[in-house]
Amino acid sequence: MDAKVRDKKLDPVTLEVIRNALPAVSNEMAADLQRTSYNMMIYEVRDYCTALVMPNGDLVSQNVGGVSHFVADLGVLIIDGMKRYGTSGFKPGDVLITNHQAVAGQHLNNIAIYMPYFFKGELLMFTIVRAHWIDVGGTSTGFGAGAEVVDPWIEGLQLDQIKVYEEGKLVDPVYRIIKDNIRFPESSLGDLKSQMAACRLGNKRLDDLFTKYGKDTVMACIAQIFDETDIKCRNVISQLKDGEYEASSFFDDDGVLAGEKLPLHAKVTIKKGQMTIDLSKCSGERKAGVNSRSLAGARVAYKAITGPLDPVNEGSFRALDVIIPEGNIMMARYPAPMANWSSIIPTVVDTIIKALAPAMPDKIPAAHHGLLGGAVVFFGVDPKSRRRFVVQSIEGGGWGGRPTEDGESGTVSVCQGDVRNGSIEGIELKCPVMVAGRELRRDSCGAGKFRGGLGIDMRVRNFVEGRWNLANSGRTECAPWGLWGGDSGGTAAYLLLDKGATEWTEPDVNRYHVNAGVDVVVRTGGGGGWGDPLDRDAAKVQWDVVEDLVSVEGARDSYGVVLKKDLSLDDAATSALRAKMRNGRKPQAAAH
Repeated sequence: MDAKVRDKKLDPVTLEVIRNALPAVSNEMAADLQRTSYNMMIYEVRDYCTALVMPNGDLVSQNVGGVSHFVADLGVLIIDGMKRYGTSGFKPGDVLITNHQAVAGQHLNNIAIYMPYFFKGELLMFTIVRAHWIDVGGTSTGFGAGAEVVDPWIEGLQLDQIKVYEEGKLVDPVYRIIKDNIRFPESSLGDLKSQMAACRLGNKRLDDLFTKYGKDTVMACIAQIFDETDIKCRNVISQLKDGEYEASSFFDDDGVLAGEKLPLHAKVTIKKGQMTIDLSKCSGERKAGVNSRSLAGARVAYKAITGPLDPVNEGSFRALDVIIPEGNIMMARYPAPMANWSSIIPTVVDTIIKALAPAMPDKIPAAHHGLLGGAVVFFGVDPKSRRRFVVQSIEGGGWGGRPTEDGESGTVSVCQGDVRNGSIEGIELKCPVMVAGRELRRDSCGAGKFRGGLGIDMRVRNFVEGRWNLANSGRTECAPWGLWGGDSGGTAAYLLLDKGATEWTEPDVNRYHVNAGVDVVVRTGGGGGWGDPLDRDAAKVQWDVVEDLVSVEGARDSYGVVLKKDLSLDDAATSALRAKMRNGRKPQAAAH
């Protein structure tokens, strides 16, 4: 911003009005999108974000609860669009669509729609919506094509900064190309219109704001908001001891080369209120679709540490430097496949946070389930209506125990904002399946002074033939870790029971063809425990057993808590067992 804008004197009332008005614009865009969309992934699951972005890529605001690993990289889309068209290449009424992995760095289902905002003929901002389409052709149906996809062309339709509307007029050939190459044109093109409507509403609200207060005042407020957000974040970091902090984790494999672990490593350097997150020692890019091109892992972790409840804007990240070299699994070079791009990002976030546990022992939790959740994806053609259908839901898992309380249960990952699971009623109404159960997994929580949250078992029976996505999560060996003596949480899995069979299997494959009458359980992981399980209040353990969160055996073996047949607490036996368990331990460090 020019010096004239930054030097403008602001009264505090106007500053506060605009400080709250900008996120309100994004929030109203989100409400409009959710109300008008066709796709359950948007109106029910809320797998989207809405935002305002400057022409230089600076994030002005996003909706509350917007998917955090979406919004982390919106600026690069705008910067790329500006390089492509230049300031003079945008006109009022233009609508652009993009998902190209060379810049967007995600699976192709995540479609960004954006529109320029002009005030008195000057391009000042863009309104943008990134949302999950249920299909973009190729093998993309559902949550994406999966790790086994070898390139983007197999995955689906690539859209590289294309104008679908020019000066308010539909570019019909572009519209028809999209329509003819996706399986659910009514849904996806309906979502396109919903995204456009949200952007138009955002432009209208921006026009109201700029007309009332003037360009110089609004832009000066934005500059001041960025500065104040930066100061808040630096104040948090400056309270931490300068130094280097490191942690490692891994994925079992990349989904193609079985048994070849994917190393993940975070080095966090704190120096005088500035933080550097170095992910250089993570795996190099893979031939499987687990790659991404994103700063999301570092930015989500940093935001969670510095100001998790504050509105996010570009000032939120000024005190953060991120090092991810080209060719890294999180800075992969196009056309490296990215169909399963988001699978490792929650674990990367957890690894960064784990590194900071010694610096923030009173703040850092144990690991959460570390995945985007249990993906419920079943699709096919309904023989009665002859219409294609797709079942979609994201089932949450357990979060890690914390320094003062237990972890949350059945909650989506740290990367997903207010994403939630699909309602049972909505799933059964729209698709030929029955949800036989959705319940917390007993004993899936990591034991600790403060236990982890519990994962979920969701059981679904399909009434028609179709295809299930049942690929392994990649986190069966690296369980959600505990901190300061806490135990690991349970891991995720997909289970299948054929009609008439008596034993469950684990197919570990996407687009798995099944006949009618098959049962599938989507199982999510639990959170790690925080602190020594033998220090947990025995009454709390008893209560967990009564509530069927922990088994009687789990209470005894993990916590040293003995219960009588009526589930009342046996104080004498508990004290004796805990003393025996403590005496039998080998001396070891209590840290992570």
